[in-house]
Amino acid sequence: MKRLEQTFVLLNGWALILMLSGMAIIVGSNISLRYLTSHSLPWADEAARYLMIWLTFAGAGLILRIGGHVAITNLQEHLPDTGQKILRAAIVATLLAFFCFMVHVGVQYAQRMQYQVTPALRLPFIYVYAAMPVGFSLLIIHLLLIARGFILAGSYKRLDATASDQGTLPGGANG
Repeated sequence: MKRLEQTFVLLNGWALILMLSGMAIIVGSNISLRYLTSHSLPWADEAARYLMIWLTFAGAGLILRIGGHVAITNLQEHLPDTGQKILRAAIVATLLAFFCFMVHVGVQYAQRMQYQVTPALRLPFIYVYAAMPVGFSLLIIHLLLIARGFILAGSYKRLDATASDQGTLPGGANG
């Protein structure tokens, strides 16, 4: 299971690297063409915008793993150990319910937009709006993979974890 999780995280990370690289190449090429030839690619801004949407949704799960989202931990820190665990379990349950709801809403929204096309790329909008259910599905998987450690110890996993440090960050959003 550990190997499968590492592969999942690695593939998620490489997908983000490819999307960000694609954005940089498209925007850089468009800027170069604009200044060197006085012409720009009509689809470049649109492609970069849609890659940014995908990058945001696909990257949210990796940030969740390391506790990088905003968190207010004042209440948790003032509770006894058992209370902290109960609060963290409630947070995980609430997040899981919200993520499942957003997958459902995202699928409905993407299906409604499937017949419209983007102005420059002429790409069906379903490919753009599919970022929402895909991203929230990734969030569900990441949450389930870190839930036990977070509930029991209040720790987050590190992306660069080694065997010696157990790969956890204690406490709040930033450790």
